[in-house]
Amino acid sequence: MFREYDVVVVGGGHAGCEAAHAAARMGSSVLLVTMNMNTIAQMSCNPAMGGVAKGQIVREIDALGGMSGIISDKSMIQFRMLNRSKGPAMWSPRTQNDRMRFAEEWRLALERTPGVDFWQEMATGITTKNGKVTGVVTAMGHEIPAKAVVLTNGTFLNGIIHIGEKQFGGGRSAERASKGITEQLVSLGFESGRMKTGTPPRVDGRSLDYSKMEEQKGDDIPGKFSFSDTAPLTEQRSCYITYTNPEVHSILETGFDKSPMFNGRIQGVGPRYCPSIEDKINRFAERDRHQIFVEPEGWNTVEIYVNGFSTSLPEDVQYQALQKIPGFENAKMFRPGYAIEYDYFPPTQLQLSLETKLVENLFFAGQINGTTGYEEAACQGLMAGINAHRKIKDLPVFTLKRSEAYIGVLIDDLINKGTNEPYRMFTSRAEFRILLRQDNADLRLTHLGHEIGLADEKRYQRTLERKASILRATDQLEMLRVDPSINDKLINFNSAPISQKMPAVQLLKRPELSFSQLREISGDLNQAFSSFPEDILDQIEIQTKYDSYIKKEESLADKMLSLDNLRIKDNFDYDLISSLSSEGREKLKKIRPETIGQASRISGVSPADISIIMVHIGR
Repeated sequence: MFREYDVVVVGGGHAGCEAAHAAARMGSSVLLVTMNMNTIAQMSCNPAMGGVAKGQIVREIDALGGMSGIISDKSMIQFRMLNRSKGPAMWSPRTQNDRMRFAEEWRLALERTPGVDFWQEMATGITTKNGKVTGVVTAMGHEIPAKAVVLTNGTFLNGIIHIGEKQFGGGRSAERASKGITEQLVSLGFESGRMKTGTPPRVDGRSLDYSKMEEQKGDDIPGKFSFSDTAPLTEQRSCYITYTNPEVHSILETGFDKSPMFNGRIQGVGPRYCPSIEDKINRFAERDRHQIFVEPEGWNTVEIYVNGFSTSLPEDVQYQALQKIPGFENAKMFRPGYAIEYDYFPPTQLQLSLETKLVENLFFAGQINGTTGYEEAACQGLMAGINAHRKIKDLPVFTLKRSEAYIGVLIDDLINKGTNEPYRMFTSRAEFRILLRQDNADLRLTHLGHEIGLADEKRYQRTLERKASILRATDQLEMLRVDPSINDKLINFNSAPISQKMPAVQLLKRPELSFSQLREISGDLNQAFSSFPEDILDQIEIQTKYDSYIKKEESLADKMLSLDNLRIKDNFDYDLISSLSSEGREKLKKIRPETIGQASRISGVSPADISIIMVHIGR
């Protein structure tokens, strides 16, 4: 019934969609196996993409030739650039999305991708031969042959949903859990664990009083994620902000004795940075209120996502507490919040390509690796899809370094440090965040995506044109000089006057002056740059103001790269080095780093351990 596919992708979430699209775009025949084709790319939690560090990841996916940025742009109902008051390394794009349109656009994109086939059924296991994956097995007993398999099971592996004292199997609300895969992988020697995540109740927006809330509009001039020719918004929907209060907290506390989180029924570890509302009021008892974001789920639906109110308390307690929140006095609840426990596999069992160490040509991506978030899942799916294709075509592994992309930081962290709680990306995790800005993702990565056959020629040419425009604008800025006749205008912008002619680039380095202000001050500057688009001028301003910081990070990145170029033999015997620390030896044997740089980033491996290994490899 089934021909042999190059790549079979199990799971139709964000990771699975990117994996299937990437492998097929590069030339592989792909079968996407999902339990329900109507829930492909469903936004299981909040209807939004991006945010702090996550927005950078979406831009990187787009720059490489992935689809998350394009799909987000086509389905967005609001755009905001977060952290504008901070430095450009912190600027993070975020879209509020139409949940139904997002899923529809992804499915249409996959259906339009030559080489992608679909099969609706539960996958219950894999088939192997001589340590290599040979396909997947389904609940109806079908064996689907494949040269490579990518598992992107999300929260479905032995998923259990908790609402108060009620619990039942499920991977999402109204969707059954996936059985069989965990047990088989464990029998093959994999280590598994349990994690937990949660979601808030959804309510009827018609029953809310928005006059009691703070309106949160989108940007006046909305941007977008993709570097391609997707269109920015001309109309936006607002979100709203309200707050809990002591009365809300008191009602929630009445349900603590029935909370699965507090009475021990939930064994999995939840996300530290996105706790449930009961966890917040328990851990931060001194706070008398917590912020609640009221987020519309689309252009036309009345359904509202109550961001900040994730909970697994009994539904009657949820409902009573909700109605004490300002603006929610008459709220009608569509469905309660719940917690979900699921299986994951510690990612130290993977190579940097996301291929498993135990079974050749088997790849893991997304929440199966212990991450949380659409964006973290999508970028893993992209990399797994790329590497599954390249592995079966006998091409070198494609990886991104920590100095090249947030995607590189995420995968490096997972492989070398592992995680025992849901991993979420933050800008603080990246030591080179001035280099890894959201505005330059195409300049950093599109040539790589084009080289491997994922980013098409049109994307590549657009990036080359952008680079050329930046160079022209930079040359022009360095040639222009301004004279003291502008001093009055400088003083108006609280900037010190100049005593003689000065290069315009020196004025732009002043922290109190922006490029737009400089163009107001100097007619010559305004005329010289009137033909350049704003994104080019933003690049010039950032590169000029942060030039010394950028050069410092580039120097540090070069030093790290030198360590990443020092390879360790696959069969290196750490037991022969008696001077290694016990913890260092144990971690090195478990993870089997490929380079000295990778070894240096493993938790528990000390600088002294690294020095000893370098001596033994002759460096």
